Amino acid sequence: MEKRGNRAIFARTFERHDIFHLAISAQGEKLCALLRLEDESGYAKGKRMDRELLSVAGGTKPADVVITGGRIVNVYTGEIYDGGVAISNQTIAAVGDVDYCIGEGTRTIDAEGAFITPGFIDGHIHPESSDLAIRPFAEAVLKHGTTSIMTDLHEVGVVSGLPGIEAVLEENEITDLNLYFVVPSHVPFSPALETSGGKFNPEIIREALKRPDAVGISECVGPYVLAELPDLLESLDDVASMKGMTAQGHLVEMKGKDLNKCVAAGISTCHEGLSADDIMDRARAGVHAMLRESSAARTLSDQLKCIVGKDIDTSMMSIVTDDLHCCDLASTGHLDHHLKLALEAGVPFAKAIQMVTINAARAFELTDIGALAPGKRADVNIVSGDTAEDFQVVSVFSRGKQVVDHGELLVHYEPATHDPCLLNTTKLLNPITPDSFKIAAPEGAKRVKVTCMDTLPWIPVTQPREVELECKDGYVACDVSQDVLYIAQVERYGINGNVGRAFMGGFHMTSGAIASSVGHDNHNVIVMGTNFEDMAVAVNHIIEIGGGQCLVDGGEVIECVEYPICGLLSDLSCEELAARKSALNAACAERGCIISIPFMFLSFICLAALPAYAITDHGFINVMTLQIEDPIKGVVE
Repeated sequence: MEKRGNRAIFARTFERHDIFHLAISAQGEKLCALLRLEDESGYAKGKRMDRELLSVAGGTKPADVVITGGRIVNVYTGEIYDGGVAISNQTIAAVGDVDYCIGEGTRTIDAEGAFITPGFIDGHIHPESSDLAIRPFAEAVLKHGTTSIMTDLHEVGVVSGLPGIEAVLEENEITDLNLYFVVPSHVPFSPALETSGGKFNPEIIREALKRPDAVGISECVGPYVLAELPDLLESLDDVASMKGMTAQGHLVEMKGKDLNKCVAAGISTCHEGLSADDIMDRARAGVHAMLRESSAARTLSDQLKCIVGKDIDTSMMSIVTDDLHCCDLASTGHLDHHLKLALEAGVPFAKAIQMVTINAARAFELTDIGALAPGKRADVNIVSGDTAEDFQVVSVFSRGKQVVDHGELLVHYEPATHDPCLLNTTKLLNPITPDSFKIAAPEGAKRVKVTCMDTLPWIPVTQPREVELECKDGYVACDVSQDVLYIAQVERYGINGNVGRAFMGGFHMTSGAIASSVGHDNHNVIVMGTNFEDMAVAVNHIIEIGGGQCLVDGGEVIECVEYPICGLLSDLSCEELAARKSALNAACAERGCIISIPFMFLSFICLAALPAYAITDHGFINVMTLQIEDPIKGVVE
C-alpha cells in the first residue's frame, strides 16, 4: 500500500477522536510504518492482514463462494433475516446483502430460503467413545454439520500418553474437522487406584498447553479440587497464567460451598450437571454449563426445563454430546439431533443455534468461530427448517470448503498409517484362567453378605445393593436369579498383572460373558459374566486380537469387534462399525441384557470418578471415599 493510502486510512480511523493531526505528524508517519507490518517478501511480522479478504469485503474483488437466498441466523443478536454469505478463501468476507461480492469466477449457491447458520461446535466430546478412528469419526460428524470439536483425546492418552494423542491430532490434519485440544488434567483419574499405559503430570501438561491447538485442561474432578491435590492445583495455576486457556470441570454433585470452591479454583465449564437445578447452579456461579445428551446419559430434556418458557440468559449454556455411541451417530446424528431435541422441548430456534455455536466458542475464549460475520472462519451450515419436524442439515462448509451438499458427504479420508505407539497395546503379565476371577469365601462359610454394585438403567452411575450369596468350593458364587454377576478388570499393559474382582447388577444377563478393552479411565480389560470359564475365554480373546469387544457363551466367541488402535478404535466407517456393534449388542440382548449399549455402560463401571462404586484392576472401589473395599461384608452362615 502506498504511503498516501496509509495516511488516509489512519486519518479516517482517528478523526472522530479529534486526533487527525497525529496522522500527519512525524510521529504519525512512524506509527503508520509500524502498522504496515509486511517485510519485503510480503509476509507479516505480526498478525497478517488478509488484503484479499479486504478486497472482497469492500467489493473490489469477487468472492470465491457466495451463498444467496437464505435466512441468516444471527447468533449475536438472535435475529433471523434474509441474506447470504460471501466467502474469500477460508474466511467470511460479508454477510447480509452479498450480491456485490459476485463476479467472474464466483461460485454461487442458492440456499432456496433455507436457514444459514454457523458450523456447529461440540464443546465437550470424547471421539473415542464412538470407537471410530479420528478420520472416519470426522466424516461422520461433518455430515451432520459439526465443524469443530473440543476434545482431550483422554482415552488415547490413557493408553499411549501424550505421544499417542499427538499422533491422533496429526492423523486428523488431513480432515476438515477442526480439533481444539483440551489437555487432560490427569491421566489416569486415580493413579493410586488403577493402572494405565500412559501418564500425565504437571510438566507434561505444561508442555502440551503450549501447542497452538490447546485451549485449556479438561476433566478437573470436583473431589480432587476439594482435596487440593497438588498436581491438579499446579496445572490450574498454569492455566490461570496463560492467556486464552480454560479449565473444564467434572463436577458431579458439586453444590453450595463445594461448587464455590471449584469455581474459585478456576473451573470455568462443567458438563456433569444432571438436572435443570444443576445447570442453573453452575450458570449462576459463572460456570459455563454444558447440557449433555450422550448415549449413556440422556439428560438433555430434563436439563432444558431450566430455560424453556423462562426469561433466562443462555449465553452461559451450550449443548454437548460427551460420549456418543457409533450406532447413535449412524442412526440419529450428532448435534443436529440434539438441536431437534431442543426444538421439540420448546427452545426457540435462534437460541438453540446459539447453544451449539457462539456459546461454545465463547466458553473457550475463541473469537474466530461460532458466528457468521466478516473475518470469521468460513464454517457455515445450510439447514432446512426451524422445527424439530423439518430441521435437517442440507449443506456444510468447513473453512470455506464445501464438505456436504444436500445431505451427501463430499469428502472421504483414507485410513491413516498409524504411529507404532497406537498399536499392539494389549499384553498380559500373567496367564488368565477361570481361577483368575474367583473371590475367595471366608473359611467355612456357606453363605455370605456382599455388596453388589448396580448400574442405573438410564445412566452408568452405580449404587450399592446388599445381597446374600452362596459359597461353593471355597469361593463366592454369583446368582443370576438375583441379577448378580461376576465382574473383573484385568491389567492389560504387562505392568503388574493385577485382577480386580467384584459383583455386578443391572444388566440382567442370564448366560455367557462379555469383555472389552475399553474401560474408563484406565482401559484395562473389563469382563462381566455368569461363569468363570466364559470370562477367561473372553479376556484371552481380547488380548489375542489386540483389543476390542466380544461376547462368549459356552466357550465360543459368538460376536466380536476388533479395535486395533489403542484397543479403543476401529478404521471401519461409522456405518460399518455400527452394523458390527448392533449385532454384538443384539446377541447380548438375546441373553437377557436389558441395557441397549452394554459395552458403553460397562466401560463406565471402571471409572473411579463416578459414584458410588467402581471396579479397577486394583479392586472394588468406593468412589466416595476413594478406598478399596472387600465386596464381602460378612458371613451369614
